[in-house]
This record gives sequence, structure tokens and C-alpha cells, in this order.
Amino acid sequence: MSRPPSRSAGANLLRLSGRGLLRDLRASDVRALFVALALAVAASTMIGFFLDRLDRGLTRQAGQLLGGDLVLEQGRPFDDELRRTLEEAGLSLSDQIDMVTMVSLGEAFQPASLKAVDDAYPHYGGVQVDRGEGIESVNHGPAPGEAWLAPRLALLLEAELGDRIQVGESELTVTGLVEREPDQSAGFGNFNPRLMLHVEDLDATNLVQPGARVEFELLAAGPPQALESLGPLLERLRRDGVEVRDVRRDRPGLGNALERAEKYLSLAGLAAVLLAGVAVAMATRRYVERHLDTAALLRCFGATQRDLTWLFALQLMWLALAASLLGALLGLAGQAALLALLTTFLPLSLPSPGWLPLWLGVLTALAVLVGFAGPTLLRLKRVSALKVLRRELDPLPASAWLVVLVASLVFGGLLWLYSGDLGLAASLLVGGLVMLVVLWGLGSLMLGMVLRLAARLPQGGGGQSDLSQAVRLGGRQLARRRAASLGQLLAFAVTFFAMAMIALVRGDLLSTWQDQLPEDTPNYFAINIQPGERDAFVEALEANADDRTALYPMVRGRLTAINGEPAREAVPTESRGDGSLRRELNLTWQAELPEGNRVVAGQWFDALQNGDGQSGWLGAVDAEPLDHAVPISLEDGLAERLGLTLGDRMAFTIGGEEIVAEVASLRNLDWDSFRPNFFVIFPPGVLERFGHSFITAFHLDPGEGETLRYLVQTFPGVSLLNIDAILAQVRDVVTQVTRAVELVLAFVLLAGVSVLYAALTASRPARAHESGLLRVFGAGGSLISRVQGAEFAILGLASGLMGALLAELATAGIYVAWLDLAPRLHPWLWLALPVGGALLIGAIGHALSRGLRKQAPAASLGLLGEA
Repeated sequence: MSRPPSRSAGANLLRLSGRGLLRDLRASDVRALFVALALAVAASTMIGFFLDRLDRGLTRQAGQLLGGDLVLEQGRPFDDELRRTLEEAGLSLSDQIDMVTMVSLGEAFQPASLKAVDDAYPHYGGVQVDRGEGIESVNHGPAPGEAWLAPRLALLLEAELGDRIQVGESELTVTGLVEREPDQSAGFGNFNPRLMLHVEDLDATNLVQPGARVEFELLAAGPPQALESLGPLLERLRRDGVEVRDVRRDRPGLGNALERAEKYLSLAGLAAVLLAGVAVAMATRRYVERHLDTAALLRCFGATQRDLTWLFALQLMWLALAASLLGALLGLAGQAALLALLTTFLPLSLPSPGWLPLWLGVLTALAVLVGFAGPTLLRLKRVSALKVLRRELDPLPASAWLVVLVASLVFGGLLWLYSGDLGLAASLLVGGLVMLVVLWGLGSLMLGMVLRLAARLPQGGGGQSDLSQAVRLGGRQLARRRAASLGQLLAFAVTFFAMAMIALVRGDLLSTWQDQLPEDTPNYFAINIQPGERDAFVEALEANADDRTALYPMVRGRLTAINGEPAREAVPTESRGDGSLRRELNLTWQAELPEGNRVVAGQWFDALQNGDGQSGWLGAVDAEPLDHAVPISLEDGLAERLGLTLGDRMAFTIGGEEIVAEVASLRNLDWDSFRPNFFVIFPPGVLERFGHSFITAFHLDPGEGETLRYLVQTFPGVSLLNIDAILAQVRDVVTQVTRAVELVLAFVLLAGVSVLYAALTASRPARAHESGLLRVFGAGGSLISRVQGAEFAILGLASGLMGALLAELATAGIYVAWLDLAPRLHPWLWLALPVGGALLIGAIGHALSRGLRKQAPAASLGLLGEA
């Protein structure tokens, strides 16, 4: 743009641009511009506000879910030097000790997950505990001499408040029932019910002995600057085998449902911005055509090209700022509605909205205006003063490819801004430009095909003839304006594509979530089933449970070496504190691929048969130690973290014996299925000789309390984990996310309607002129009405077909590359979108053209210059 005008000239231009904008607010194209920009800002700020609050809320309160801003864990007490270093850095410390022990009350014995806490516990949040007066939240643990039990442990021991329970060599008084801990893990690492006591009582129990499996945790809380200063120390601790959980790196995730919803919201926001940009481009064309005469008059009065550029740029800038203000208010209201829909299952309270999404929304409006309207506006500065006398002296419009190129670059920048991934933005931009070229050719062919079909309609008498005549005339008018008709066809096709894509993704996301949680989803896990009670336990389940998974054998083993090197030295540096290297893993053996598992690399065991044709690896249990590597199947996420690929060797220590295994396949697991899953699976004939137990999952209806009591009494050594509360929460996630998705879909639909309105507004002069000509040659109002309706219906039919094709291709790519869903074909879309497009565009276009049909022919023909 040329250099800005002087101060006095600038003040005059500001006043003139403001007056011009107030006068133009009555024009339909300016209203279309305003609505499109406001919707772009509203969609981007609504989603930006919500995701920004969610991100900052997770960062701020992840310490509560981890137990502290920094959590250190190892199998021995932490030394005083480390404590001093952390305290000098500005962190407050809390000690915690975890182990599994037996608890007794009278004749009842039960294994429990013991957790000893000090006076500083918890750093964040509160403990939900019932101390006899209902559930309350307290910011401390049990006092010395007291014990708090999980409700399930109290049920198993038949303990009540005030009872004295035996823990090791000490007796403690039950003073509370723990409903929820602020740092409680959402996983299934601790299968035994919780017993919480004060750390001062641990010595009296005499449970901590040499060789005992005890986990010492040091929980630290403090400002982010303190954690930043400890970076080298934390890296050294990881190399030394200490498990380090840092709030900056290990904050809890949102879960697959909410992560996919977050991606959907971002996708829907970008779709709304794209649709708004298309509407801006089409409305700007009409805006420029209306102001060509004004620009010519101003040139007669001495205005320069620079003055014209600044005048109309300022006018649209005022419009963009007003639309940004309205859009920001709508975005604030929209994010509040999103929060109201989603807040019931968010594990934290969110901070107030920040300013960044607001500025991004304004930037989006200005970027959309510059990218989609800028090249078209340059036509105004090239207008000649002679146009006042000779109307045919219009400046040539901007090249269509220049408009497309600038708009694509701007939209690519917005993609990069919102996704944070330059490679993804560049690939989408290049792919979109290639697709646009293909679409231009495809649209031309499709429009020609539809027009030829319309021209071949039979001519006859009666009402059918009137309809055929209207369709033929409508087709001829589209053919007469072939370039403009093709532009409208592409605009409508992109609109239907974006609307259909968002609706399809929404529907497929919901069906995927609901399919993962059918009514008979297992709601109990049974752990520690011994081989001698396996058959009896299965019989009890078959008689009472609605559905159950297979029983999976489980052996505990420690990963000690990878490709002949110590495991911690063979993995990437950032993975040396991974839990799989510090703890024993749950290993299993299976002949068949378990349900919910999918081999993504290598081959399953049934393809690795022995030379004698025996299925499996050994075919029978071998009592002798193995002296060769056996094939195993590894979970692909664990393989990625540890840097493992097919053919790598792993050594496991099980019961004092080393088993060397070779990675034969990688599996992708369905972690949302609420069924037993394993990182490592061996073939049959390898692990059976080691001590093992079984695990299964099953479903019990709420009224099966007697069955549950029978299982607890008959199999006291089996741990039953009730996950009904987790299932209810997940189902609530699905319901609430569904509502949020539908709210965003409404914004996309509104943006799509704005495109339709802008496109029809842009073509209004041409249609008015054609309507006037038909009136001059004797056409009645009913014929003109039918012709206009047929013209819009033909456009809608062709654009619906193109939109369906685009939607199917785009959703397939998004499912595979982004949402990790299986592609699906939607046959109904090929009927619904063309028919719906014909009806929708036909109805809207017919309604917006009502004023033209009532307009006098002289007035319609007076628009010849604009047409």
C-alpha cells in the first residue's frame, strides 16, 4: 500500500470513510460483509477462549492431579542433601510412602494399598472423606493413631468408624472413609483398596523391612521459576533411575474423548473462518461494483489513487472493528456456554478468560478481510474519471487466480497460527490449491452436464411443460453467465462441503464414542484369581454376570536389558525414568490376538509356526529354562517411548530367571474399551511354569448386590475393582461433549448461510437485469418466479454433488491422519446433499429475489451497468 496521507488529509479521509460506512449500512453487501466477519471472529474467539482457559487450567491445576508441581519416586528414602537443594530452590516438600500390606479386624484379613502421609499433605486440593457427618473436603490427612479406609476396604473388613484395625504390629482407629484423594490416579495401578495413615505411625507397624517393596515419594510444590532452575538436577535424577513427574511435562491428559473434541472444535472453527472468508470475497465483489461510480466521481474532484485506497480501506477497517467487537461478545457468550456444557466432567476449575484469544479474533477478522477482499478492492484505485461519462470504462477485475492465491496464503497463515504445525498447514494449503484446480475443472464439467440435461427436457403442454420451460430458461441464464455461475457453484460447493464435513465428523465421533461404551460394558475387574480357583470363579460369573472377557494369565517380570545393554542405558534419555523400567510389568501369554488389539507391524504368533506344524511357539509347556529368544508382541506406544522396533531383543527377569525375547509384532490397543490390556504378550509355552494369577473383567447390573457379596465371601483373595463411577463419568463426557459439538456446528451452519446470502447478493444486479428483459418481452410474474427458482435449484443440485464428493474425501483424510478413526462411506450423503442443496438454495434465492420480481422493468434495466 502507498504511504499514508498527511495528518489533515488523513482526518478528512477518516470522517469521509465513517460517513460512507454509515450510509452503506443499508446495502445488502455491507450487511453480508459485517455478518461474515462477525461470525469468523465469534467462532475463532469462542473456541480460542475455551481452549486457552482449558490449557491454562490444566497447567495451573495439574499439580493437584499429580500431587505436586514435582513428584520424585524411588525404592529408598531420599537423602537430606536433595531435600535441602529443593527447599533452597523455593519448594515446599511433603513425604509419602506407598506399599501393599495386610490389614485385619477380628477374623477378617484383606490386602490393602497403604499410603502414609505427613502434615504437609496435600499440597493442592482436598481429601473427600466421611468422618461420620457426611462427605467433606479437608486439606489434611489422618492424625497420628488414626486410619482412613476406602469404603470397599471397610466393607470387606466389616469395619465401622471407631473400630480398631491391625496394621502390621500396630493398631489404629478408623476415623474416616476416603471417597476421593486429590492425587488419586485414574489408572488401575493400585488394585487393592486404600488405607491411609500418618507417616509417624509407620515405624510402629514395623512394615518397612529390608527387601520389602516400598515406594518413597517426595512431593514438591512451588513457583514455575523454581522448577526451571532445577532442570539439570532433574535430568541427573532421571539418569539415576528416579521417576520424575514434572507438572510441565507430565500433566494429566484430557482423555481420548475430550482430545478428539478439542480437535473437532479447532476444525469447526477453521471451517467457519473459511466459510466467512468465502462470504467476504463474494460480498466484496458486489461492494466494489457499487462503488465504481463513486470512485470515478471522487477522481473528478481530484482524489488520487492513494486517496481512494486509503478511503475504502478505512471504511472496511471500521466495519471489521465493529464486526470484531460483536464477534468477540458472541465468542465470550459461546465459550461460557461451552464451559457450562463441559464443566461437569472437567477435573479442575478453569481460570478467567485471557486477552490472547480476543486479539487473535480481531487478527482473524483483519486477515480474512485483507486476504479475501484485498485483491478485489484494488480495482477501485484503478477507476478512471472518464467513467462518469462512459459507463463501459470499468477497470478490469482482479485476476481470479490472484484472489485465490492471496486468500490461500492468508488462510494458510491462519492454519499455522491455530494448529501450531507449519508442516500440517503447508500440506493442507498445497493440497487445497491442487484441489481447487481440480474442482474448477470438475465444476465446469458438472455445470455443463447439468445445463445440457436441462436443455434436453421435453416440451409439451400442461403444468409439466411450464416446469420444463422454467428449467430450460434457468439453465440458459446460467450458461449465459457461465464464469459467474461457475464461481457461485464453487462457493456453494465449498459451503456444503464444510457444513457436511463438520456434521459427518460430529456424527461419526458420537457413534464411535457410544459404540465404545455399550450397556454391557464391563464394570468390574477381578484381579489375583489363583489357578486353583479359576474354574470355580468362571462358573460363578457365567451364572450371574451378563458379559465377561476372557481370563488372562498374568506374570510379573522386570525388563532388565535391551539388545544386550542395561535397559536404562539402551533407551532414549528422556525415557530413562519411564515406569516400565522401574517397576515389574504384567506379562501374559495368548495364542490368539486379544479383542481390541490390532497388529500394526510384524506378525502374530499363529504366523510363526514351528517346522513340525505345531501352532504357537513351543506347543507345550517346557519345564527347562529357555536358551533362545522367543517372539513377543509389544504395545506400539511403549515401543515408541523406549525406541524399540521389530527384531530388537529384550531380557526379562522372572522369578530369578532371565527370559530373552525378540519383538515379533507391534500392537495398537483400545485403551477406551475397559477390558484388560497388556504391554507385552508372550506366546504359549513360555511363562506357564512361573507363578501366575488371572485377571478378567465382567458386567454386573446394579441390582446384583448378592452376587457381589457371594464373590467377595467365596473368593476372599480375589480383588474386585468397581469402575461403575468411571463408566458413569465417561458416559457423561460423551453426553456433554455431544452438546458442545452441536453448539459449534450451529456456528458453522450460520457461516454457511452467510455464504449463500453473500453469493446471492453479489449476483443481484445481473438477475435484476435479466428479470427486466423477461418482463419487457411479455413474461409474467409466475414464469419469472419459476425461472429464478429453477436457476437456483440447478446451482444447488450441482453444488450438492460436488460438496458430497469433497466431504467424503476430506473426512476420510481427517479420520486417518488426525482423529485416528476408521474411514467410513456415507451413501445417504449423495442423495441428501444434492436434493437438500437444490431445495435450500432454491428457497433462499427465490425469497431474496422477491423484490426483483416486483420491480418495474425500467428500474431493473437501469442496473445494466452494474450487471
